[in-house]
Amino acid sequence: MLLYWSEGFPAPTYTTKYDNVNLDEVLASERLLTGYVNCLLDQGPCTPDGKELKQNLPDAIANDCRSCTERQREGADKVMHHIIDNRPDDWDKLEQKYKSDGSYKKQYLENKIKRSKVEEKKEQSQENNDDDENDE
Repeated sequence: MLLYWSEGFPAPTYTTKYDNVNLDEVLASERLLTGYVNCLLDQGPCTPDGKELKQNLPDAIANDCRSCTERQREGADKVMHHIIDNRPDDWDKLEQKYKSDGSYKKQYLENKIKRSKVEEKKEQSQENNDDDENDE
């Protein structure tokens, strides 16, 4: 019996049955997002896709989303960024429940600061270029 996945074989992925959920709609709706958060925290009922997420989340966290498709990975990042930025109390509860070590949030916030600094430099460079053009 093969007990590990060889690099020559693709790792199994989570179901793609719910990949078409409109994440922008969920994130824009306090009611929908609260429903998913409550499901994940065992504080409310779960929709079928919420049950699937709740079932796979511990494995995805433990294995850095190794079994996620690219679309699922991008969606997970989008949702986590939204919750970190807009619902930090919920993020803290989710980290506690799913025994996350906090490294995702730390990395996200560090990258956010770096992106902000890059954007500032771009804006300053653009302003300097505009000033140079006006001097001519």
